[in-house]
Amino acid sequence: MNDTATQPWSADELVEQLRTVGREAYHDKHPFHCLMNGGRLDRDQLRCWVRNRYYYQKNIPIKDALLLARCPLRDVRRRWLQRIIDHDGTPGHSADGSPPGAPADRADTGQPGGIEKWLRLGEAMEVSRQEMESESHLLPGVRFAVDAYLQFVATRPWIEGVASSLTELFAPDLMQRRLAAFEEHYGWIAPEGLAYFRSRPPLARRDSDHALSLVLQHCRTRSEQQAAVDALRFKCELLWAQLDAIYTACVLPTRGQSP
Repeated sequence: MNDTATQPWSADELVEQLRTVGREAYHDKHPFHCLMNGGRLDRDQLRCWVRNRYYYQKNIPIKDALLLARCPLRDVRRRWLQRIIDHDGTPGHSADGSPPGAPADRADTGQPGGIEKWLRLGEAMEVSRQEMESESHLLPGVRFAVDAYLQFVATRPWIEGVASSLTELFAPDLMQRRLAAFEEHYGWIAPEGLAYFRSRPPLARRDSDHALSLVLQHCRTRSEQQAAVDALRFKCELLWAQLDAIYTACVLPTRGQSP
């Protein structure tokens, strides 16, 4: 007699399992994001967030490089490489966003990636790139969560690293709500500083489509499928843990509560 608990899910069933994780555990429901989207964070709280989230942003291409190093499939590596380019950008930008050796008012010759756009978001919030890059305000909980993600991708099968990236299935909606909230509630942030939020939704849709196709193709047994679901849940939990650290450090003290 077949044990239904060990039979592989169909493709539709696996997708539903993955989407259920997002509905249950994605960090769009975290109290910090609820406050942010409702316009109820002050400037210092937003600056705390942008400083700390930078550590996650800067490590995304490192995570992707670790995944590439573990993936034996050339076609996957060639396509996944675009993610690193998207975050690191293309040559032409110096530390201040200008081409090396160019006057400050000269147009850039390269394409700024996600990291550069995040640094510009910080500058629009009056947080210098030097301050973000120095990690002088990095919370231990944020560092621990991000480092755990790197360790996960470096040690687990490559397809589980792919599955962990499927938080991007849920990112476009969050990003669009965030952009609308920033435009409505945080007018003190220069509009050009919001370029990161404008650029990410189409990239997240493209990347999540690719990652989902890989999971459906390479996770064929029930144990492999369950490992993919667990990898996505782990990623959701570490994103939640980052916000826990930020909320505890930056929001609770303003409400008269001890961390």
